[in-house]
Amino acid sequence: MKEAVICIVPTESQAENIVDSLRTAGFFPSDISILMPDTTGVRDMGHEKHSKAPEGTSTGAGTGAVVGGALGWLAGIGALAIPGVGPFVAAGPIMAALGGAAIGAAGGGVVGGLIGLGMPEWEAKQYEGKLNEGNVLISVHTEDNAQAKRAEEIFKAAGAKDIKRTGEEKVKTR
Repeated sequence: MKEAVICIVPTESQAENIVDSLRTAGFFPSDISILMPDTTGVRDMGHEKHSKAPEGTSTGAGTGAVVGGALGWLAGIGALAIPGVGPFVAAGPIMAALGGAAIGAAGGGVVGGLIGLGMPEWEAKQYEGKLNEGNVLISVHTEDNAQAKRAEEIFKAAGAKDIKRTGEEKVKTR
C-alpha cells in the first residue's frame, strides 16, 4: 500500500541531514517533500517561471537563494505565499498538494495540502501549528511497507518528532 511517512524537525540543517540519508537509502527526489517557513523574507524572492506550483500560489524563488546542499537536490523547489499563513519554501509532491483544489479545501493552505496527502484534518492542523513555530515538515512517498519502515528508521535515527504514516489520497483531475 502506498503511504506517506511524515515527520517534523526543528532545524533546516537537521532536515538536510535527513534528506541526505533518504538519498543514500535510494529514495528519489520526486518522492520527498519538504515544507518550511521562508525565513529569508519576501523581499528576497524573485519570479521563477519553472515552478511546479499552480498559478496564484507560487511567488517563486531561485533554489540557490533559498536553500542549498541536500535540499537543493529535491524536485520542484520554490517559495509559496499561502494566504493567511505566510511565506513557505516547499519541494516535491507537496507543491502540487498545496495548490489548486487544496487551497480551497477543508481549511485551505497548509491544512488543505496535508489533507491532500491523506492526513486527517485535526492532525493537519497540528502540523500547521508546528510549521508556524518555525519547524520543518518532511514527507516521503513510499510504495510499500518496507520503504515506509526504512523512512521511519531514518527519521527516528535523526531525532525527528511527530513521525506519522498516512495513506495517500489520489489527486483528482478533471
